[in-house]
Formats: sequence, C-alpha cells, structure tokens
Amino acid sequence: MLIGNRKKKAVVERAAQTIFTVCAFFAVLAVLSITLYMIISGTPAAVKVGLKEILFGTVWAPTATEPKYGILYVILTSVTGTAMAILIGVPVGLLTAVFLAEMADKKVAAMVRPAIELLAGIPSVVYGLLGIYLVNPLMYRLELALFKDSETHQFTGGSNLLSAVFVLAIMILPTVINISETAIRAVPSGIRSASLALGASHVQTVFRSVLPAAKSGIAAAIVLGVGRAIGEAMAITLVSGSSVNAPLPFNSVRFLTTAIVSEMGYSQGTHRQMLFTIGLVLFVFIMLINIVLNKILKKGASGE
Repeated sequence: MLIGNRKKKAVVERAAQTIFTVCAFFAVLAVLSITLYMIISGTPAAVKVGLKEILFGTVWAPTATEPKYGILYVILTSVTGTAMAILIGVPVGLLTAVFLAEMADKKVAAMVRPAIELLAGIPSVVYGLLGIYLVNPLMYRLELALFKDSETHQFTGGSNLLSAVFVLAIMILPTVINISETAIRAVPSGIRSASLALGASHVQTVFRSVLPAAKSGIAAAIVLGVGRAIGEAMAITLVSGSSVNAPLPFNSVRFLTTAIVSEMGYSQGTHRQMLFTIGLVLFVFIMLINIVLNKILKKGASGE
C-alpha cells in the first residue's frame, strides 16, 4: 500500500511539474512573441521617417500634404500626465491602505473595502463618461476663471490635461490601495511590538517602522499603478481632448495610447505604420517600468 501510494504521488508530482513547466514556457513564449511582433511592426516607420524626427518632432500631421510624424509632445504628455496622476493618487491610496490595515474599525473596513473593489471593477469607459459629466465641467469653470481676460488662450471646454490626470488618479487607487494594504499586513507583528515597547506611539510605529518594512510591496504598488496609468486609453480619450499640444495643465492633449485609439480606424500606409511605432514606444516604456519594478523588489528583498 505504501509503495503504491508513493508511486502515485511520484507520478502526480512529475505530471504537475510538467504542466507547470509547459505553462511557464507558454508565458515566456507569449512575451517573446509580443516583443518580436512590436519590433517588426514598429520598425519600418522608424526607419522610413527617422527616429530623430519621430522622437523629437513636435508636429503631428500624418494626413497633411507634407506629413509630419513628430510625437515628442505625445511622449511628454504621457510622462507628465502619469507623473501627476501618481503624485495625486499614491498619497491618497497609501494613506487609505494604512487606514484599512492599521487603524480602521472592522465595521468601517468592511464597508470601505467593497467600495475599493468596486472601483477596480468599473469599466474604463464609465470612468471616461463620469469624467465628461463631472470633471470636465469643473475644469472648464476653473479655466474660464483663470483665462477670462486672455486673448491667446484656446479654451478646451474642460477637456484638458488636468481632467485626464484626475481621472487617472482615481483609476489607479484600487491598485495602490490593495497591494499596499497587503504589503502592510504582511509586516511581522514583532516589528510593531518592538516599536511600541520602545515608547513609540501607534502613528510613529506605522510611519517609522511598518511602512519602511513594507517598502518593497509599496514600491510594487506604485510601479503597477504607473503601468495602469500609462496604459489607459478609453477613459483618457474621452476627457483629454485628444489634440497634440504641449503638456500644459489647460491644454487639450493626447497620450500615447489615445494616439493609437483615435487614428487606427482610418489610418493607412506610413500613417498606420507610425501608429505601430507609437505602440512600440509605449511597449518600451512599459518594459522599462517592469525592469524598475524588478530592481526595486530585489533591493527590498536583499535589504539594501
């Protein structure tokens, strides 16, 4: 009986190992295939137009008599918009995670957590519609108040960079909150006890002992939030105005993702190839974010 059971366990373990290996292989194959496809699709336009004109040109006019394919403003808009959304969303998300993990009453936490999970489940287009009817009118009123005497400002009706930033900041909250809370709860209770035993208050313990101990998980939450923000398309298309301009707060702007979504339907020839090149630029950004995430996690794990 024992020998038979051991043989069955060995067969099951080998089968499980084989299945896991195959799944891992397909995961790696998917990443390599996507990378290869993006390089093949995005390279022709980069060679034809020239990287210098693409990356440092400020005029995007693909359907003009003399087409221009500069995406510098689009790149800067993605970087600026994502950075501003992180500056707004991360502090709110991190403090909410601290509240839920360390300070909230169980009844309060039981009401807040479902609301956060609901935020994560709302489709992007709904965020965009809410942005149109709630955020854009507020931004337009602010725009009218600030530029009422201006003769040069081009009014956007509230569809501008600030509207996109606020929508993005709300959209990254569930990612930041959930991962940060998990990281905070994973901190050993001995760290809290030692801090309290040395005379620190509860708040001091949280901010001087618990959060530093959970820094790798919090860093992962921030970087994944960045990935969510820089990869968003539908909601931003609805609230940003989708015009290629310098990334100033009250300018109608276009992100890398919205550039692809807005023009893919009617593009052709070099114009269509350029949209794949924009996708390749976006892909490189996301890959760099993942590399940064891995380095941060390794440093956190090694205690550096």
